[in-house]
Amino acid sequence: MNATEFQLSLIEYDFERHFDERFAIEWMQDNWKKSFLFGAVYVVLVFGGQHFMKERQRLDLRRLLMLWSLSLAIFSIIGAVRTGCFMLYMLRTSGFKQSVCDQSFYYGPISKFWACAFVLSKAPELGDTMFIVLRKQRLIFLHWYHHITVLVYSWYSYKDQVAGGGWFMTMNYTVHALMYSYYTARAAGVRVPKPCAIIITSSQIAQMAMGLAVSALVYQWMQDGDCHSYIDNIVWSSLMYLSYLLLFSSFFYQSYMKGSKQATSIKNE
Repeated sequence: MNATEFQLSLIEYDFERHFDERFAIEWMQDNWKKSFLFGAVYVVLVFGGQHFMKERQRLDLRRLLMLWSLSLAIFSIIGAVRTGCFMLYMLRTSGFKQSVCDQSFYYGPISKFWACAFVLSKAPELGDTMFIVLRKQRLIFLHWYHHITVLVYSWYSYKDQVAGGGWFMTMNYTVHALMYSYYTARAAGVRVPKPCAIIITSSQIAQMAMGLAVSALVYQWMQDGDCHSYIDNIVWSSLMYLSYLLLFSSFFYQSYMKGSKQATSIKNE
């Protein structure tokens, strides 16, 4: 399927059409290792910030948190819609296998901009943790581990345009659209029903299970020459998604099952 056929079926905005994905990919190939630097600075600021705040009063920051979450919610919703349009088109016209293996997500209409925006957004999303630190909320391992590994893996994979990226990014956009909308409502003082939090965590678990499945399919189809990827990338993605699946499942049990059995109140973070 060529770019012209895509153009006939997908409506692009000017900024999407004129985005230079070749420059973006070349830049990432030269600079992806800077993600480790971002991760290192993040760890220092987070744990140094916790030490700094230890003897100080928590900051409220509720209004700023609401604006922060709202901006990420809007970004994620638009990203989910735009990448979702592309992936649905691929599924409808080429089938599931092609939607996994085709690299056109990185350079095709609509998706090329949002693929780059996705990987770059993982750096500013690290700012989520500073609200937890400054408000002196409980910082769990899952939170900061997830932020660092997604950042590094996204930058590492984008430079090689590996198969499966369309599924990985579209799922993440969709889950983040729900998650940041939830955070926005909570920061605004809206009493969100507990089932909403359960649905979001369930969608995260489903995302990780699907991520593992896509990684396995990429490996299988790569043997036939149909999927472009590398063994080391598949290994890292599989380990990453497996660790997420275990951690989010444990979080689900601790937050919604164990707590309900003990009739205790669970605070959603």
